[in-house]
Amino acid sequence: MIRYGQEKRKPRRVVSKKDKIVKKNKTSSTSGFYYSFLTVILLLCLIQITVSAVLNISKIISYKAKIIQITKTRDTAKALNEQLQDNIKNFSNVAGLEAIARNNLKMSGEDEVLVIINTPKEEKKEEDKLKIIGFKKHD
Repeated sequence: MIRYGQEKRKPRRVVSKKDKIVKKNKTSSTSGFYYSFLTVILLLCLIQITVSAVLNISKIISYKAKIIQITKTRDTAKALNEQLQDNIKNFSNVAGLEAIARNNLKMSGEDEVLVIINTPKEEKKEEDKLKIIGFKKHD
């Protein structure tokens, strides 16, 4: 008979102390394996993050150097373009072409006489000759 307020009890299983120790060792060894496995995975992730950060930083540095080089090239190209545009403006008129013909091409007009006076070039100094050869004179 079941008394009031008591439920039917299930029979208990008898477990020896050895069985308890074996169960604890099994659970601790499996959990230890899982923890060590997770630790290895986390270390691999940290290594991957570190390597990718270093590679990204090196790429940033190289890209900044390329940007600086390209901006310098662009600025020199702009300056050259402005100079060429000024030259085109100067050469488009007759006076500019006449000045080029007189100075660079040694030409003269129809009723003009061109006289060219050649002056002898100064001889190079001894030091300049030695520099051309590749030696320097030391005192």
